[in-house]
Amino acid sequence: MRRQEHTPIERSIYLDYHASTSTDLRVANLMLHYMTEEFGNASSLDHEWGDRADAAIQQAAKQVADLIGASMREILWTSGATESINLAIQGSLPPNPEKPHRIALLPLEHKAILDTCHALEQHGWAELIYLQVDSRGRLDLDDLEQVCSKGLSLLCVMAANNEIGNIYPIQVIAQIAQRHNIPFLCDASQAVGKIPIHFEKWGITYLAISAHKVYGPKGVGALVVRKGYHLEPLLFGGGHQKGMRSGTLNVPGIVGLGEACRLRLLEMEKDEQAIATLRDHLQQRLLESIPELVINGDIENRLAGNLHMSIPGVPNSAVIARVRSKLAISTGSACTSGIEAPSHVLHAVGLSDSLTEGALRIGLGKFTTDDDVNQAAEILSTAVKQIRAVIG
Repeated sequence: MRRQEHTPIERSIYLDYHASTSTDLRVANLMLHYMTEEFGNASSLDHEWGDRADAAIQQAAKQVADLIGASMREILWTSGATESINLAIQGSLPPNPEKPHRIALLPLEHKAILDTCHALEQHGWAELIYLQVDSRGRLDLDDLEQVCSKGLSLLCVMAANNEIGNIYPIQVIAQIAQRHNIPFLCDASQAVGKIPIHFEKWGITYLAISAHKVYGPKGVGALVVRKGYHLEPLLFGGGHQKGMRSGTLNVPGIVGLGEACRLRLLEMEKDEQAIATLRDHLQQRLLESIPELVINGDIENRLAGNLHMSIPGVPNSAVIARVRSKLAISTGSACTSGIEAPSHVLHAVGLSDSLTEGALRIGLGKFTTDDDVNQAAEILSTAVKQIRAVIG
């Protein structure tokens, strides 16, 4: 792997790839073409400019579908995974105060899932059932089977967690959902382009994707909707995309998402192996240099770039304050980093207060280098030593 070429300015080392990836320059260059040269509206079918834009949209749909094993006709364009999730949940579960919907969900889900479901619950439109997880965040499949056997309106389980990096057995989960005739929503924003996903083969009903997690642009994503399912729209006006999501299509963004998916299909396996090697090297160096360091999550089944750790007795805020000008890491999800509350993920797995307060999330990506990892290990170990010397 090699770093992308950028204008040479002073930069800290970026190890927050769960929050966002850089846009691959090959993707950005293609997007520029569709912003400045082929800028037609894909819905303007009275002339060739519109025809070419529509053809680009169709090509992008095929590229996304090829990566996740879906049909291009099942791709619905959105502004990102948050919109995709809201559309899947709200669009498939119309309000019915007399008979609330039963929704089962992983307590470790992204806030886009949790908050949407909470909103329905607060209105009296849904009853929420939280699935059981162990201290590593692993899903109890026997509990899942029991919950599904009692009937559900919707099952929500993410493909990979955005904090501790756990990868969930989506194929098995989808089979359980199918066995009980339950629609299954999978937030795959952290997993697509990193691990194999087979939408059709596995029997997933709805799949949410964000471009900026796969080296594409921010502000664009997709919801994959299984054939035979229709969603009530959140946005009205024009009846675009089979009436499920109106609005002029973001052609450059969609083209960028498609190209990013095409590149991930070609390069994912090799890249993820290299990323895992770097992650393991960084983990080993930190374990050797920081006494009492704890690695969180399912170590046997996690994203290649994920390293979630806790340093007992060393507040993560103190670490961030010391390294933030040199190293981009985080204390948790970017969507909740401004909220002064313990991580709901770490709370759900029962992590002690000491480990929660000392928790840090590191995310490596395809442009992370050996030098980045070595410098990061030195920066972190030095910061921890300094903090421990001060607090005693």
